[in-house]
Amino acid sequence: DLEGVKTKTTMLTGTRFLEIIKEVKRGAYDLVIKSSEGSGGAISYLFGETDMHLMRKCPCPVWIVKPARRLKYSRIVAAVDPDPSQPANAELNKLILELAITLARQEGSELHVVHSWRLPAEGMLRSQRTLLSVNDIDELEQNIKDTHTEWLDKLLAKHDMKGLVSRVHLTKGEAGKVIPSLVKKKQADLVVMGTVARTGIPGFFIGNTAEKILRAVDCSVLTVKPKAFKTPI
Repeated sequence: DLEGVKTKTTMLTGTRFLEIIKEVKRGAYDLVIKSSEGSGGAISYLFGETDMHLMRKCPCPVWIVKPARRLKYSRIVAAVDPDPSQPANAELNKLILELAITLARQEGSELHVVHSWRLPAEGMLRSQRTLLSVNDIDELEQNIKDTHTEWLDKLLAKHDMKGLVSRVHLTKGEAGKVIPSLVKKKQADLVVMGTVARTGIPGFFIGNTAEKILRAVDCSVLTVKPKAFKTPI
């Protein structure tokens, strides 16, 4: 129902993602919503090349919608990374949670906030090549987990989730595997996540972890970038 909503139709010609991004810049739009190009499932990626280009390079949030029979989202997953050593994270985490919480309230959805952590080089540390004892490594691992727990608690304390059915998942493992696994397990309808790589090298518009997640999930995705992001288009 579009009653009371101002609408405008624009016909564009050319390469789809390029023309969409140019129109976003011309109109200073805040959000792009698009249906997914693929069908998803076991034999097909959900997101096509236009979808991926938009999620990599569009300056505003991009919401790629998987067609579904449900009228509302039952479960929403918000993927955050509260590592304070990454300055862009704070802004992204704030936007991710604000969007996820707003949508969860509007849709009456369960909200699942997920953050993954791991002990770097754990395989090597637990091999016979180090002088560390098993207890030493276990203690180191627990310290890292406690640190990530503290980061996540501080982040969540800044956001009001009262009245929502919510759960926090602090899960050991690589984000590229942990997040798709949680999405599948919870049968989530939407993932809200950041897509910009941590590196400042020009041309790296999306991180390897984000690529892995987007290639593995089979639901709608709302992707965001920091305000400082500059599209190459």
